[in-house]
Amino acid sequence: MKTIKGPGIFLAQFAGDATPYNSLDSIAAWVASLGYKGIQIPSWDKRLFDLDRAAESQDYCDEVAGIAASHGLAITELSTHLQGQLVAVHPAYDAQFDGFAAEHVRGNPAARQAWAVDQVKKAATASRRLGLSAHASFSGALAWPYMYPWPERPAGLVEDAFDELARRWRPILDHLDQEGVDIGYEIHPGEDLHDGVTFEMFLERVGNHPRANILYDPSHFVLQQLDYLAFIDIYHDRIKCFHVKDAEFRPSGRSGVYGGYQSWVDRPGRFRSLGDGQVDFGAIFSKMAANDFDGWAVLEWECALKHPEQGAAEGAPFIDRHIIRVTEHAFDDFAAGGADRDLNKRIMGIS
Repeated sequence: MKTIKGPGIFLAQFAGDATPYNSLDSIAAWVASLGYKGIQIPSWDKRLFDLDRAAESQDYCDEVAGIAASHGLAITELSTHLQGQLVAVHPAYDAQFDGFAAEHVRGNPAARQAWAVDQVKKAATASRRLGLSAHASFSGALAWPYMYPWPERPAGLVEDAFDELARRWRPILDHLDQEGVDIGYEIHPGEDLHDGVTFEMFLERVGNHPRANILYDPSHFVLQQLDYLAFIDIYHDRIKCFHVKDAEFRPSGRSGVYGGYQSWVDRPGRFRSLGDGQVDFGAIFSKMAANDFDGWAVLEWECALKHPEQGAAEGAPFIDRHIIRVTEHAFDDFAAGGADRDLNKRIMGIS
């Protein structure tokens, strides 16, 4: 068995224009002071990281790693959640997702997609330069508007959408393979890969590509009422990244899974700071240890109620308490009698 690394923290929700959140050096010093040992870096935020430079320059990657190391931190993964989203965008969301893209490709879906593909490939190369084995992203979505359809979907629509999704991702996956990096798709409502069934549909279409893997975040399963512990049993071989995020689901006579278009505070399903929700992290960390997950346990803080600084401060000790330092021997080894086949035969009455 292997011991999970951590605690780590995803910087995306904390980056800002004010100190200490506006540079990699200052935000790294802040999270280190809270007890974190790793940082997951949003590759789109130039206040913290220059993806174009990282893809081209080993010296720049060494500089970034050195800044983290100067605060006692490792880089856990790079993230291209925003760029990965843009690999596949249904036209209904064009206006909303344009803001994720570089200005020169906004208003041009084809150019935006090409830019997004290039960005994810650059992140794969930068990950290799940084010595990372995994990368965090989104799949994007072409079929999501038809998730709960009325009128009924035309025959073959979902199959065609997943065929196209696989066609767009296959060259990226091949590039990841060349760089020796796995991608962990965050299984997330709003993405075409939002549960185990949809992940399997995609995986089949990319030929069970070895680099097509999972970012496991139990909070999204709570909101879907999916068994997040059984998910680990089924897909543990494909789980390469782990977001530690809490959530709760409180159905009522007025609203359920879809939330009634309400704000996050009022939805039955909502994200919470670690320890304030319903996720059984003790069971999750036990299953991760039993299945030899040796990646990072990374806080992704999202909460409708608590201040982010409080959530970050509470997150590091919470994760640290749940990390299981796996044993190197069985607890009852002291009573073992050693291997003796003649004794075994006598015990079983075999002559």
